[in-house]
Order: sequence, then C-alpha cells, then structure tokens
Amino acid sequence: MASSLVPHLGPNNWTISSEPEVVPIPCRPLRPLEKPKPCCLHFSKLLVGPSSLPLCLHHRIKPIPALDSQAEGVPHHQRSVKSEKSLALEQWDRLTAKFAGASNIPFLLLQLPQILLNARNLLAGNKTALLAVPWLGMFTGLLGNLSLLSYFAKKRETEVVVVQTLGVISIYVVIAQLAMAEAMPIPHFTVTSIVVASGLLLNFMNYFGFLGAGIWRFWEDFITVAGLAVLPQVMWSTFVPYIPHSVLPGTTAFVLAVVAVVMARLGKLSEEGIKFVGSISGWTATLLFMWMPVSQMWTNFLNPDNIKGLSAVSMLLAMVGNGLMIPRALFIRDLMWFTGSTWASVFYGWGNLIFMYWLNSISKEFFLAATAGLYIWIGTALWRDTKVYGYSSPLTSIKELVYGI
Repeated sequence: MASSLVPHLGPNNWTISSEPEVVPIPCRPLRPLEKPKPCCLHFSKLLVGPSSLPLCLHHRIKPIPALDSQAEGVPHHQRSVKSEKSLALEQWDRLTAKFAGASNIPFLLLQLPQILLNARNLLAGNKTALLAVPWLGMFTGLLGNLSLLSYFAKKRETEVVVVQTLGVISIYVVIAQLAMAEAMPIPHFTVTSIVVASGLLLNFMNYFGFLGAGIWRFWEDFITVAGLAVLPQVMWSTFVPYIPHSVLPGTTAFVLAVVAVVMARLGKLSEEGIKFVGSISGWTATLLFMWMPVSQMWTNFLNPDNIKGLSAVSMLLAMVGNGLMIPRALFIRDLMWFTGSTWASVFYGWGNLIFMYWLNSISKEFFLAATAGLYIWIGTALWRDTKVYGYSSPLTSIKELVYGI
C-alpha cells in the first residue's frame, strides 16, 4: 500500500506511516440555496474579499462625474484597501449618512420662524413686511427642491428625500402666505400649487414602485424643460425694473429644452449628448436653488429697511441644515449635491447673516459664532475625508469630486 506523510502529536515533527490516514471533514446537511441578501439599502455585510470594501460601500462612494450626476450608482471595485482603511471608510460612511439624516431637524424648523413672523404680520395687517421675502426667490427655491426631490428619489438617498420633501412643503407654506398678502400674483400661485401637488404625488409613487416607467420619464422630461425655461427667466426678472421686462430669456430656453428632450428621446443625439440632457434637470435644480440667495440679497440691497421682515434664525437654520449635508456629498463624490449644499450654506445662510450684521439686525457675537462654526465644520469635513481615503491633501478629494477620478 502507498505510504503517506501524516502529523503525530508529540515532540517529534513528522513520521512515516504505512497506512493512509483519512481525516474526517465535518459537514452539515445540504440545504436549499438561500437567496442572497441585497446590498446597501437592506444592510448587507457581504464582503468581496479580505482586503476589499463591502459591496454596499463601493456603491456609496463611487465618484460621480459632473455629467453623470443624474445616473444611478452601481457596485464597482475602485481600489484595494487594507482592513483598517475599510473600517474607517465604513465608519465615515455611516456617520455622513447620519449627518444627512440629522439635517432634517434644522430643515424641519427652517421656515418655521419665517412662517410665524409672516403670520404675525398678516394678523396685524402689516402686509408690507412680507415684501421683504421675494416670491421669485422662494419660487426658485421651491422648484429647486422639487427637482432635487426627483433626483435623490431616483438615487434612493432616503435621508435627503425627506429633507427635500420638507423643503417643498415649508417653502410652499411661505408662498401661500405671500399670496395672501398679495405679494405674489394669484395666477402664479395657482399654477405653483398644481405643480407641487403633482410633483409630490409622482415622486412618492415612483419611490415606492407604484409608478410606470413611461409616466416617470414624462415627469423627468417635464422638470427638465420647466427648470431650463424658468431659470433664465427668473434670473432676468430678478433685476427688473433696472432692466426691461421681457419673456425672451424664458421663451428661448423653453424652445431649446423641448428640442433637446425630443431629440434625446428619438435617439438623434450621441451617447454623450443623451447623458448631458439627462443631467440637465439636476443641474438646473441646483442652479435654481443657488439663485435663491442671490434674489434675497438683491432684495435686501434694494430695500434695506425691510430686513426686519427677515428671520435671523431661519438664515442660521439654512446654514446648519445645508452644512450637515456637505460631508455626505463630498464622501460619495456627488458634485451637484456638494455644489448646491455648499452654496446654500455659505451664500444663503451665512451670506444673509453678513447683510443682517451689516445693518445691525443681529449682534456681533451671534455673527462671529455662526461664522466660526461654519468654517470649522467645512474644514473638519475636508480633513476627515482626506484622512479616511488615505490622501495627503484635501485637494485630492476635491479633484475626485470635480473630475470623478
């Protein structure tokens, strides 16, 4: 019989045995194949390998190029990391998601001080005070929130879906107050009401899987055309009467948007062109949202006496709420989200606080505390992101964010 090498317990290492030794292998009864658990949204812990990130973490941190911001993420192996780095990334992934979820609190309260202030002015018959809140600025913010709701609902970023929904509802309440004070034309308010109701219904039907693909595609085309048409018109109208009133900017943009969408649906554009058209709605939503502080600051500049109708607490909450989403947007490399959140935090929240401090509407201590808190938070987010990725400079994170590499 053949000989074999087998280990024997004791001080000696190996001896020759004339009989082969059969080592029993423990086993369990065969079971039916179990369905693998889905990743990410259902909290799977499946690892790809001993030195790889979890699939769900790859899904979350895949950099999103500027023109791909509309695309849904897919699991993708980007780099091999050591287990310590994987743990740090997982921890920062969970923490940034919690930050984005926590932004619901300031956003829930964001418009409440302004709503209460407007209500007091309406009850006192002081409708003039509501003119401090430009309806064009609120309207652009509302459209921006509604379009971003569609963007994040498609990406299944649940925490931000809640944020955008609260933003739509709270801004709509302010717009309703402006309409009651005759600070917003009633026909504009009626159309806005229809769009808001339809948008909320379609977004949530799609999020929970109750909407057909054709209807959702029509809604995406609608917000693409509407956003691209409204943006230049709102930008132009902000500076009327210093420039002549005209509907040419909005009309021109509307025609171009319709042509672009129709050509994309008929397959008449290149792959890059179709991708660009698909990203328009998200970027126009961000630009609409970014125009909101510009409109507010222009109103403050023209009518500084109306600054008393602006709530400092609302501006602080806007700064905090958008600031809480900056680390998450940076971590998952979503350029569009990062741009909108940073702009709103710095220019809408902090920018209006600068104006209020300049006009002695808030104290020096309030302003300095808000300023220090904002920039320490942004600096910490950049430092932490650089550390968990193992980079030597925050510029590397910014480069990945902008170029998606």
